[in-house]
Amino acid sequence: MSDLTAVLGAAAACTRCPPLVASRLRVVPGAGAPGARLLLVGAAPGREEEARGAPLVGRAGALLDDLLGGAGIAREDVFRTTVVRCRPPGRDPQPAEVAACRAWLHRIVEELRPRVVAPLGSFATKVLRGDPAPIGRVHGQVEEREVGSLRVRLVALHHPDAALYAPAVLDALRADVARLPALLDLPPPVAPAPAAAAAEDPGGQLGFPGIG
Repeated sequence: MSDLTAVLGAAAACTRCPPLVASRLRVVPGAGAPGARLLLVGAAPGREEEARGAPLVGRAGALLDDLLGGAGIAREDVFRTTVVRCRPPGRDPQPAEVAACRAWLHRIVEELRPRVVAPLGSFATKVLRGDPAPIGRVHGQVEEREVGSLRVRLVALHHPDAALYAPAVLDALRADVARLPALLDLPPPVAPAPAAAAAEDPGGQLGFPGIG
């Protein structure tokens, strides 16, 4: 059993959020290739994702697969997960749920060691960036961030759900996805020296903070 498989198995048995444990059908820890260079991060499983036990499926998932394939990104280069791994019934994840699930994302990132982490949509983008800037302002920007103990390139993308209904969003998502292959071929980012890191992030807020 690989370390990543062990992490996903442990996440599937998580009981840190009693209200979600009481309402969930199953945990959706993540799915994809263990050697993936691209990690896609949605907000939380929806009803279909929970039923199928895999994140980012259905029409939105099919659209995303088409866009990735069109950019030449193979399935074995992609892993999918979410900010929160249990489906919140009819609402966004709460800050306490985001905080409770933080370690699972960090563990996945540390075992997977992706070259690029791409949050999908406003919620995941705000959480991973630790900043309330809207997705319309920051999508497609390439940033270096710490997620867990790993420094990665972070590229926010529009959520394919939104692209299904807005041609302009679809065009932007297609253009941003088309830039990913070149980023995946770059060497991993190098963590800055401690003094430089403190100056870059004096509040220690990079990575995966909760949001209010």
